[in-house]
Amino acid sequence: MRKRRRQAIYCEQGQFKTGIKGGRGFSLLELLVVVSIIAMLLGILSPAVRKAKRHANRLLTRSNQRQIVQAVTVYTVDNDDHFPESVATIGRVGNWNWSEPTLITAPAAQGPQLHRSMSAYLSAYINDVSIMACPNAPRKYKYLQEAWDAQDAWYNPETGTVKNSVNRAVKDSVTGNYCFYWNYIGYLEGRSRLFKGPGASAGANRESKLLVSDYFGYDHCRSRKAYSSCERLRNADITPETHFASSYWSRREDWASLETITVKLQAGFTDGHVEDYSAANVVPMKVIINVATNTPYPTGIGPGIYYLPAAGL
Repeated sequence: MRKRRRQAIYCEQGQFKTGIKGGRGFSLLELLVVVSIIAMLLGILSPAVRKAKRHANRLLTRSNQRQIVQAVTVYTVDNDDHFPESVATIGRVGNWNWSEPTLITAPAAQGPQLHRSMSAYLSAYINDVSIMACPNAPRKYKYLQEAWDAQDAWYNPETGTVKNSVNRAVKDSVTGNYCFYWNYIGYLEGRSRLFKGPGASAGANRESKLLVSDYFGYDHCRSRKAYSSCERLRNADITPETHFASSYWSRREDWASLETITVKLQAGFTDGHVEDYSAANVVPMKVIINVATNTPYPTGIGPGIYYLPAAGL
């Protein structure tokens, strides 16, 4: 009788054994209650998990920017106190203009004594290329490591070498989602002077101390009439990666304004510190299209506006 009512399985050293046969299972109502409780707990925990992940990534961004600042500072020690030349240019000597400060590899070197790639200057000082990418961006640029390792010889394997209008070979550029401001010059919207990035660690009159920041801007040619950032904006869409440019978050002005955006951003300075700033504490800068007159790109074309931390001025 006992054998008929109980099915015994020998249990030893972690083996399982059954209970009494014919035990009552869960009713449909009980299962629904359990599922509802699990769903409620997931609903409570998911925002907390996402918030914790964003906070961890913000700490990683701070670490990334601090390492970039340290790298270019050590570079100055080995190079007569001067920061690397900016690679954020298009064209060559006598026929060039500034490009967006997110550029890591330019289409061509500005001159014969200059490099087209940031890594040609800094590869000896930055071993882990992942620090060049914002961890809160939708994704890291697919070929970031390959482009960094190739230095001036980089070309995208998906596109090869492109020919320009006069049939000269023009290699692919690489645009990241941090902004790099050493030896960079931009047009300060609504101001009577230019933004001048630091050229030497000692600094010079009217030079900024800003070295690197998160990307935050408006009306980029890849996301017209939209606010964009490598840090996630509320209710944002993804501006996807292209063969030469990293992805980022964007939100059209129909649904946002500079006054209503609550994005948290970070920037690194020549004295080594990295600080937070917000959309409420920025200064607009445009990219210069004519270096002879310091004329910026007209509204509606080109790379749009870049918002600098006010402390960077």
